[in-house]
Amino acid sequence: MSGFAKHLPNLLTGLRLASAPAVSLLLIGGNDRAALGIFALAGLSDAADGFLAKRFGFATRFGQYLDPAADKLLMLASYLTLTLLGVAPVWLTAIVIGRDLAIVLGVVLVSMLQLPVQVAPLFVGKLSTAFQIGYVALALLLLSLGLVSWSGLQVAAIVTAAATLASWVGYGNLLLVALRGRERL
Repeated sequence: MSGFAKHLPNLLTGLRLASAPAVSLLLIGGNDRAALGIFALAGLSDAADGFLAKRFGFATRFGQYLDPAADKLLMLASYLTLTLLGVAPVWLTAIVIGRDLAIVLGVVLVSMLQLPVQVAPLFVGKLSTAFQIGYVALALLLLSLGLVSWSGLQVAAIVTAAATLASWVGYGNLLLVALRGRERL
């Protein structure tokens, strides 16, 4: 493979990073369909960069940090903008952002205390992320169709919140177990 191909996953991740403000600006400007298109392309780029990195061994240490940062920024920008526009409820956005902040703080704590915790996504965390992405995609689709008042979006918010809270509990439990194990040493 050429030298350029090795950097393709990071380039795709960089484009996803740039998609976060693009989605927000498009939504604020009333370009709902374009925002949905950019969000969908960001999702495809996430799948593509992961495939390329794993399949061809193009994974880099930089990419291991950039990829989740791009994902988190896209979710943060999407939830904040949808809340600003009155589409996503404030409580849902607070739960989604709170969970991510708690995870970051947990990772910092694990590192500072040198706790024996393998920092890896839990199944419930992946499930939560899938619901969070699904909620944004549904909200963007409904916005682009002019159906944002559909009551199913409220149900989707509740389901997304439940999955996110379950994930928060899962990661919190992991941290508590590690802290208790440290106390026994």
